[in-house]
Amino acid sequence: MSSTLLEGTRANHEEVERLERLIVKDLQTDPQTNKDRLHQSHRVRNMIEQITLTTQKLIEVYEDEDGARKDEIAALGGQSATSANVNVFSAFYDRLKEIREYHRRHPAARYVDTTDDESEQILKEEPTIEFTGEEAFGRYLDLHELYNEYINSKFGQHTEYSAYLDVFSDTARISRKLKLTRQYREYMQKLLEYLIYFFERTEPLQDLERIFSKVITEFEERWSIGSVEGWGNETHENGNAQQLDALIDLDYYSTAEQLVEVGPEKLKEALAALGLKTGGTAQQRAERLFLTKDTPLEKLDRKYFLKGSRGPQQNGAKALQSSEDAKEIALIEAKMKKLCDLLNETIERTKENIVKKHALTYDEIVQEREEDDVQAESESDDDDQQIYNPLKLPMGFDGKPIPYWLYKLHGLGQEFKCEICGNHSYWGRRAYERHFKEWRHQHGMRCLGIPNTKNFNEITFIEEAIQLWERIQEKQGVNKWRPDLEEEYEDKEGNIYNKKTYTDLQRQGLI
Repeated sequence: MSSTLLEGTRANHEEVERLERLIVKDLQTDPQTNKDRLHQSHRVRNMIEQITLTTQKLIEVYEDEDGARKDEIAALGGQSATSANVNVFSAFYDRLKEIREYHRRHPAARYVDTTDDESEQILKEEPTIEFTGEEAFGRYLDLHELYNEYINSKFGQHTEYSAYLDVFSDTARISRKLKLTRQYREYMQKLLEYLIYFFERTEPLQDLERIFSKVITEFEERWSIGSVEGWGNETHENGNAQQLDALIDLDYYSTAEQLVEVGPEKLKEALAALGLKTGGTAQQRAERLFLTKDTPLEKLDRKYFLKGSRGPQQNGAKALQSSEDAKEIALIEAKMKKLCDLLNETIERTKENIVKKHALTYDEIVQEREEDDVQAESESDDDDQQIYNPLKLPMGFDGKPIPYWLYKLHGLGQEFKCEICGNHSYWGRRAYERHFKEWRHQHGMRCLGIPNTKNFNEITFIEEAIQLWERIQEKQGVNKWRPDLEEEYEDKEGNIYNKKTYTDLQRQGLI
């Protein structure tokens, strides 16, 4: 084994370089579809993992804990641990013979160029990625199982699935008491596991460990000062705050009768904080609590304590355990919210897909499913193959026909013509209304010498626009205010003049 150590090291270095060249070549190709992008990302991720494993082997060789590499290097110079001097040439030919024998027994270790057919086959490989039908190859989230668990839990609400997508990442509205239950912890763990699994399938090149390490660092800082959302002032450092607030300073009271004035509820809280029985009347509670003023809890009769209680030490341990559980659940929530931020576009796309499905009729759902099948088949074919479009639907930004429901929603089967734009056709009401502010219509109005104002909206014929412009001009000419003739001025004697007459008389000094 040691005689081929250096040759194995060289082969590992060669393998790392080969994989690096394959990664560069793969990333230089621009994927056409989302499916191609995922396949490319997973191929690169697999090659990176192979590089990591090979590099780990090289690290072990260079650390040389057993000294095998050092002995083999010494043997190359005609020296070894057993003999001080050996003929250099005989050692060289012995090594050459061993290397040839190694390559004869391991033909796969020979150099493989990235231009070989094997390398091209690796770049065309389509890794197996598991997605449910609802996830549509990573386009949408599939939270139906978690949704059913949410609506049937104590902390959840009976709501629609579309509304659940709006609130599942908002944990601040759930009370701390419900968050500390085992049911909520298990639900959050399942939700986090699903989001991690989905993120790893759709973004395989992201370093999730580095992202979570940053989240944990920020969480620890905010937890120490009690600023975690939904868990404010609930850290383990002040986890006994409620217990301390419940205690009563008995130094201010000289008798049990004075202690009764505190109130039965306050007495009950103070007794519970000390692990004492909380039943009875206000007088009995006060007497029981007053016993602790002069008698230590360790020496107090066990009949005053709750069943199974060991005093305040046990309560403090429970409070500490509760604080640790709260911190663990809060950290799960922080990781979940970070993943929701990273998957924000996918969550929004999922909401839109659910709303769209609710607005479709059965026939439209069947029609859309058929179109999706046709598009899936066309994606797997060559790019030069003609796209199947029997309904003559408009092409989208991705070069494929738009969905039939979107075609009907925007009324793209309805044609509008505008004579002012040179009889140009606009498909759909939305495009027709928008064209009145576009350059084509504005240019046509300028050629007619008419300002393109709101008065001419919905006017598409040249004759109608000219007639309307003439009526507007006539109306402005009749009702136009002329200040020289209509503006009135009054002199000291009360005589009324228009502006022109008043100015002339004033200029002559007559008024």
